Amino acid sequence: MAGVKVYTTENCPYCRMVQAFLRKYNVEYTTVDVGRDREAAREMIRVSGQRGVPVTVFGDEVIVGFDAKRLRELFGTPVTDGVYDVVIVGAGPAGLTAAVYCARKLMKTVVVSENIGGQATWSWAIENYMGFRMITGEDLIGKFEEQVRGLDVSLELDRVQSIRKEGDLFLVRTAPGNAFRCRTVILAPGKQPRTLGLPGEDRLIGRGISVCSTCDGPLFRDRPVAVVGGGNAAIQTAIEMAKIASSVALIARGALRCDEIYVNRAEETGVRVFLHHEVAELHGDAALTGVTIRDRETGKATTLGVEGLFLEIGLVPNTGFLGDLVALNERGEILIDENNHTRVDGVFAAGDATCIKGKQIIIAAGEGAKAALAAHEYLLGQGLSRAPTPPA
Repeated sequence: MAGVKVYTTENCPYCRMVQAFLRKYNVEYTTVDVGRDREAAREMIRVSGQRGVPVTVFGDEVIVGFDAKRLRELFGTPVTDGVYDVVIVGAGPAGLTAAVYCARKLMKTVVVSENIGGQATWSWAIENYMGFRMITGEDLIGKFEEQVRGLDVSLELDRVQSIRKEGDLFLVRTAPGNAFRCRTVILAPGKQPRTLGLPGEDRLIGRGISVCSTCDGPLFRDRPVAVVGGGNAAIQTAIEMAKIASSVALIARGALRCDEIYVNRAEETGVRVFLHHEVAELHGDAALTGVTIRDRETGKATTLGVEGLFLEIGLVPNTGFLGDLVALNERGEILIDENNHTRVDGVFAAGDATCIKGKQIIIAAGEGAKAALAAHEYLLGQGLSRAPTPPA
């Protein structure tokens, strides 16, 4: 199938996922790097109205972002039903690590996730993962994915819509209507970006407002931008955008909550920092043209002329699809015990969507390994494991 064009940028994880999907279903396509080709960037904006990637064009069809449901409707075929030992929901550090451990235990494994890598792919620089002095989130997840794809694991790019118990099995359904039957489930859905909740925000997402600076940052070369947030992710984004944009403002509701090393780097790059400020209003119809910020102590309003606004204001758990299957805390996180058990026999959980402290990539990976071992132990107890029992 010819005629498919994917507009991308070099470090966009979602662009890579679109391409992986198309390759899986033998769809011929071409890519255009709009971070390097300004004329192509203008063409993409004209065709889609978006200042964000990926954008996939096929005839009159324009798909914005990684829309697994629409891609599967156009190019994919239904997933064949089968009984798996485990369905892993989510393909971030926890889910991918769980997949490796399940495969090593000879468990029939499928990973179902709308994306690969989750929020880990958004990091410009990871400096605290053992074995690497510094590595980008995309590169680290690329290594995780490469290891998983070398094992007997099925990796399905799909969005889980519901999970329910049916007799001795679980039925996992996805948004496009695919179904997976399994003996155990490992929940590792991760988190999604928090938004501002301001009028006009939905309209301006992809038209100046972005939650993925590694994806969309190159589109704002030599343009004024602002970053919202006061943690490590926000200040890292501000530092990296200072290398690309004409000017960068960092807007934090209170004091900075980041590591001191990043504060020093931000000062060196000329980032303007507005402490104790919040975004009060968004400006622009077809695209973002500016923001009004308000001093939370004095009430004074200031308007900043920016064309890009990157949101780094925290994350919320991707647990809405679970209904009442498992117990959640007041933050929407999955409640688990020290061995990653939920309140439901056969359902385990790991990673940032759980109640564990320390939302770090290395901790999520370790929790994914623990959840896989717990699921295997459960199958052993049920007499369902294909793996040989280790000697005492």
